[in-house]
Amino acid sequence: MSRIRPIPAHPTGTRPSAAPRAALALEDGTVFSGLAYGALGRAAGEVVFNTAMTGYQEILTDPSYHGQLVAMTAPQIGNTGVNEEDPESARPHVGGFIAREFSRRPSNWRATRALDDWMREWGVVGIHGIDTRRLTRLLREKGVQRGIIASGDALVGRDDAALVAEARALPDISTIDTVRHVTASRRYEYRGDRRPGFAAPEPSLRVGPLVAVLDCGIKTNILRRFREHGVRTLVFPATATADEILESGADGLFLSNGPGDPETTSYVVETVKALMGRLPMLGICLGHQILALASGAKTYKLKFGHHGANHPVVCHETGRIEITSQNHNYAVDADSAAEQGFEVTHRSLFDGTVQGMWHPDLGLYSVQYHPEAAPGPHDAAYLWERFLDHLHGRAA
Repeated sequence: MSRIRPIPAHPTGTRPSAAPRAALALEDGTVFSGLAYGALGRAAGEVVFNTAMTGYQEILTDPSYHGQLVAMTAPQIGNTGVNEEDPESARPHVGGFIAREFSRRPSNWRATRALDDWMREWGVVGIHGIDTRRLTRLLREKGVQRGIIASGDALVGRDDAALVAEARALPDISTIDTVRHVTASRRYEYRGDRRPGFAAPEPSLRVGPLVAVLDCGIKTNILRRFREHGVRTLVFPATATADEILESGADGLFLSNGPGDPETTSYVVETVKALMGRLPMLGICLGHQILALASGAKTYKLKFGHHGANHPVVCHETGRIEITSQNHNYAVDADSAAEQGFEVTHRSLFDGTVQGMWHPDLGLYSVQYHPEAAPGPHDAAYLWERFLDHLHGRAA
């Protein structure tokens, strides 16, 4: 068991004497000592690192991070505060937030409040003043770790051994159906959103194809992208049946992003399997993996996943390199996908994993990354047009 002392805060951040102590304990026995930020208390989950330089508010509110403690590799987080325009859902979903240094002084014309205040309001436990470079190297070498962040009363009377033991006792995320924690509670039509609180929807579109969306933890920016292209979206809970989707008269099916192991979502896999060949489909992130499982292909867990807004992907059709936004710990097995009739269209330049595939006979298309970005570049925006070509042909 090793303990790593806190790094002194930058003068623009929180002085060590002004903030409560906090600790991050990993299942491998490493304990990082730092300073509390946001809410005081306990946070537990998988520890992952994200290499995005900006977009922390979108990351915090992305349902795909449910059950994870997210460490940012950018050295200072919180400078731009938070605002009412950037959230990807109505609340934060991360289990806890980790940074080299959190700023308490937002300086941006769009900011409406400080990140620290916002995290306290929502009960998001954070820690900073730790060596995030060392933490990132540890995760790359040893793989994803279960971890505990403790501060305030949660740290009183508890030594390193107790924190490490608690981290080791956490359930593996592959045993938890995290999608049920983030999916919609009922069916609804997305009509746009006006901040704050996603209230005051715009009128429904009167023309255009209708896409049924299976919500496994969807980001709001995905729904905005469909609307920008004149597509109506009817969002279904992940537990919706194939008959319910067909009865809606949808012209296509979209499988959303979401958290956790795709193999825990057998009910979604069965629904998708029943709709194959009956509707054109597009899946992204978790939806990409679910589409693979429904076809009979296999998925597997990556050592430390892909999390960031700067991941290079090659498109085999054009040879073009696209910089993409990604957030996932699982990948599709290429050989098993080929056996089911898929053509691999995109691959990661980091590790060669499958990043996109197409089934010409069934009209199935999926990518592992996020073409809607938020945060991230827009290199992959053309994928919406490709899917919409199929929809417009069916809806005509």
